[in-house]
Amino acid sequence: MIQRIQSVYLFFALIITGSLFFLNLAELATTSEVYALTYNGVFASGEPASLAMPALALNILLLLAVLITGVTIFLYKKRMLQIRLSALNLGLHAGLSVMIFYFGKMAAKELQAELSFNWPLILPLISLILIFLAMRSIGKDEALIRSLNRIR
Repeated sequence: MIQRIQSVYLFFALIITGSLFFLNLAELATTSEVYALTYNGVFASGEPASLAMPALALNILLLLAVLITGVTIFLYKKRMLQIRLSALNLGLHAGLSVMIFYFGKMAAKELQAELSFNWPLILPLISLILIFLAMRSIGKDEALIRSLNRIR
C-alpha cells in the first residue's frame, strides 16, 4: 500500500533530494568574480551566466539518486527489492554529499577562490536519514509478513 510510513519517508527524501536541482550548493568568491556551484557545475554570476567548470558526475549522481528514490516508492509490493534499492540509495546519497564537497574544494583550488558552502549541503544527509528510516520500516513489514505466513 502506498500510504505506508516508509512511502512517506521516501517521498520526503525525494522532495528534499529533488530540491537540489534548484538550489546553489556553494559560493566561490575571487577578488573579481563570484561563482555559484550548482548541480550542473560552477557558473560565473555575471549577466550571461557562463559555465566555468562542468560537473557532469555530480549531475548524473543527483539524477540517479532522484530516480531510484522515485522508483523505490512504487515498489511497495516487492519489499526485498525495495530494501535493496534503499541500500543502494543510501550509498548514492552518501556519495552525493562527498561529491558536492569534492567539487566545491576542487573548484576553489582551480579558480583560486574562497569557498563557502550553503545550507543545501545538509539536504543529502537529511535524505540519507529518511531513507534509512524507510528501510527499517520496510524490514519491519517484511518480518511481520513472514511471521504471519508461519502461523498459517
